[in-house]
Amino acid sequence: MQHGNRQSVTNASQDSRRNASSLIECIIALILFVGLLEGLLLWLDAPVGLRLSASAVYLIMVVMVLKSWPATRRWLGWANRVTLLRGMLVAILAGAIIFPDFMAQHAAVMATLALGALILDGLDGWIARLTRSATAFGARFDMELDAFFILVLCLALIVLDKVGPWVLLIGLMRYGFILAGQILPWLNRTLPESRRRKIICVWQALTLLCGLLPLVSDVMATGMVALSLLLLSLSFLVDIRWLSARKKRPFSSGL
Repeated sequence: MQHGNRQSVTNASQDSRRNASSLIECIIALILFVGLLEGLLLWLDAPVGLRLSASAVYLIMVVMVLKSWPATRRWLGWANRVTLLRGMLVAILAGAIIFPDFMAQHAAVMATLALGALILDGLDGWIARLTRSATAFGARFDMELDAFFILVLCLALIVLDKVGPWVLLIGLMRYGFILAGQILPWLNRTLPESRRRKIICVWQALTLLCGLLPLVSDVMATGMVALSLLLLSLSFLVDIRWLSARKKRPFSSGL
């Protein structure tokens, strides 16, 4: 009985250390974010409200990371740290959406932030493979941030009057797919790795990003984004067809 109690105390102590370690890293990330944001506010003479909007977005990200963090892991790891850094840039973009005049005035800077986020998107996966630290949590964190990043870019194009509200079909398509999975469980089967899916994801991010640039006309932006929507729709149709062909198989049977 005493041995069992000691084991419980040891496990509780280990869980506490793991939680403290991840909390410390997230606090450091928040401090770095505040520094980056304050520097941007000073450099661009940004509206004070951007401090609140961007900080709120990033704080929500950090809370979600802490809430979802696996109890078996202690430190975030370099790949997840890079993803958190990417989240800083996405949070600033998201926070700027409610200030369309500021975004229009500094469209090139906003596009640069988006490009930085896109570069970091490729870097975190490379680091995970290099350090052999790829995890299910890291993959999910990266995927969810990708989806939010795309949605933010779609909203940015709308507030800049570059593309109509239909561009939200791109940003909301994945979320719609997830909701559909609540009605049709066979859509929740794990899809195999796909180079097509990755290429189209990068393509849509690039076209949405380019649409932010002042030198890209509304007509050009509309054409590029329409092509992205077409490619994304076809990609989803391919995946849905693959899932449909296997909908009668039990999930435990694999692919």
